[in-house]
Amino acid sequence: MIGAAWNLLLGLAWVVLTGDFSGGNLLAGMVFGYLVLALIQPQVPALAGYAQRLPRLVRFVGFFIKELVVANCKVSYDIITPPWYMKPGVIAMPLEARTELEIAFVANLISLTPGTLSLDVSDDRRVLYIHAMFLDDEPALRRSLAELERRALALFRY
Repeated sequence: MIGAAWNLLLGLAWVVLTGDFSGGNLLAGMVFGYLVLALIQPQVPALAGYAQRLPRLVRFVGFFIKELVVANCKVSYDIITPPWYMKPGVIAMPLEARTELEIAFVANLISLTPGTLSLDVSDDRRVLYIHAMFLDDEPALRRSLAELERRALALFRY
């Protein structure tokens, strides 16, 4: 979080120093600020892992958009075709997420994906209960959800 604040401050400083108050110039300033922070990261302990988060975020966004498209196509196909192929059910997925923020992030990502809905978290915060529209291949669904959780948690950890 400190790295992002410094990046924004460096971007704003770039805008003020250049005198061009446009969104594109702010973006350029933030790119330059990111590069500067990546260079000084080894000398500043508060910036540990900051430079590695942006590539992980870009990869995660690409992965999640792909998952959204695939899930939307699967649900759309099931709705459009007369015989329904869905086999709904509830599964209990063990969580790797430990903090409330991580659990909420993973649960919301699962709920955003069509065909799945986060229902509840166990009292000990170790299990997430998920309703799935297509439970015909439970091991594949579990692998897919575990991969989503692994990639989501990689955004929080360095």
